[in-house]
Amino acid sequence: MIEVKDLTYRYRGEKSPAVDGISFDVNRGEIFGFLGPSGAGKSTTQKVLIRLLRGYSGSARIAGRELSVLNGDFYNMIGVGFELPNHYPRLTALENLQFFASFYSNRTKDPMELLRITGLEEHAGRKTSGFSKGMKMRLNFVRALIHDPDILFLDEPTSGLDPLNARKIKNIIKNLRSRGKTIFLTTHNMHDAGELCDRVAFITRGRIALTDAPVNLQLQHGTRKLKVEYGEQQPAEAEFPLDGLAGNDRFLSIIRNQHIRSMHTSEATLEEIFIKTTGESLTGEESININSDEQVQKDEQP
Repeated sequence: MIEVKDLTYRYRGEKSPAVDGISFDVNRGEIFGFLGPSGAGKSTTQKVLIRLLRGYSGSARIAGRELSVLNGDFYNMIGVGFELPNHYPRLTALENLQFFASFYSNRTKDPMELLRITGLEEHAGRKTSGFSKGMKMRLNFVRALIHDPDILFLDEPTSGLDPLNARKIKNIIKNLRSRGKTIFLTTHNMHDAGELCDRVAFITRGRIALTDAPVNLQLQHGTRKLKVEYGEQQPAEAEFPLDGLAGNDRFLSIIRNQHIRSMHTSEATLEEIFIKTTGESLTGEESININSDEQVQKDEQP
């Protein structure tokens, strides 16, 4: 569905390219995560793929056709959810969706249904100037769905959302995949990427360092051990190699005779793998994590 080969893009006046010879492909019905810190080249790549930036070198093809030869009908095929929401503040939520629906020649979805699935139905008649950041993000997300596109480009779709509304958005994304939609997800939220993506690419300094399925990466970079926490009055823990576990006498004794508090394997996180692979940290993710839950909840208040 998306084929990129040796893609390079350099901003005017810059010595180094923002995107430097990257290659990847995204299959139909796949959620492909494009992961990296701020300034890595994620948004530049997306802007090239949605034709906001021209003058690239290399090849970028959507549905078998080079971007440079596509016309305006291309936008009936794609939906874009930008990281920073931008709505018409004097229009209501419903009017915003109706206005954007008028841009497309293909059949559009019921805007009230889109508002309902994101918890905005009761705010349909409110002007968006009074919306919180979280409400604007949810409206921004469903605006990308209004014309039922085959390909979605989503930039940080859960940014600024509380856990409940982030879960709603992620469930919708999973449902879109089950309907055969192709989703290009740019983010530095490794937790969301691990949950949602079929494959991920790590990008840093304009270059792709690694591409694979999250589960494969976690198995390759994790340790084959099982950690068991047990005991009631005095909790204790023990680690066991997965190989030969069924014949490990100590492990069998613990699970037969002790109260088991928790049991889990030692997979590496995507963030740990990113740091190990690229030698760089996800400073953008760290800055998000220091925000308090109280502030996120405040942003979600109507």
